[in-house]
Amino acid sequence: MNMPENDAVLYERIGQGDKSALEEIYNQYHKLVFSFAYRMTGNKEQAEEVVQEVFMKLWVKPGLYDPLKGKFASWLLTVTRNLSIDLMRKQKEVPYELQEEREKLADDEPTPDEILEWKEKKEILKQAIGHLKENQQEMIHLFYFNGYSQQKIADHFGIPLGTVKGRLRLALQHLRTTLNTNGERRDLDERA
Repeated sequence: MNMPENDAVLYERIGQGDKSALEEIYNQYHKLVFSFAYRMTGNKEQAEEVVQEVFMKLWVKPGLYDPLKGKFASWLLTVTRNLSIDLMRKQKEVPYELQEEREKLADDEPTPDEILEWKEKKEILKQAIGHLKENQQEMIHLFYFNGYSQQKIADHFGIPLGTVKGRLRLALQHLRTTLNTNGERRDLDERA
């Protein structure tokens, strides 16, 4: 039995115009991309449109994925998330749940299992966020749930970028402590 090619190798072949590599990636990931897009959009037609856009993007804009920055599947789900958000914003149908999933989806290397687990854990996380200082809560919401960049948050508050990074990092540390104290082990990525 032949070992399947590494995703990074297939992606590199796509960049060289190899349609069979795109087919292999599509066959391997289209169901995951569809189910993830469907969960985000709540609409079968929109999810199908996102799937088409994701794989079209792989073909027409090669070289976006960097294997040194994480797993291909994680990167592909990030692309799926971004395209889903773009599509829903165009149609002005962004569900509240989408914003709540942002933190886990923004992680550099979320596995599909972690993404599915996120929805089940979001209530516990919302409660833990409620225990943060007000300025930390606001930064967490702006960064993870509203999609602000760290620079945009710095501009919004009129404070240095380093201060934003420090406050986000501190907020995540407090969240870890709160969640661990409540018997709930969480690996919150320090994206900040």
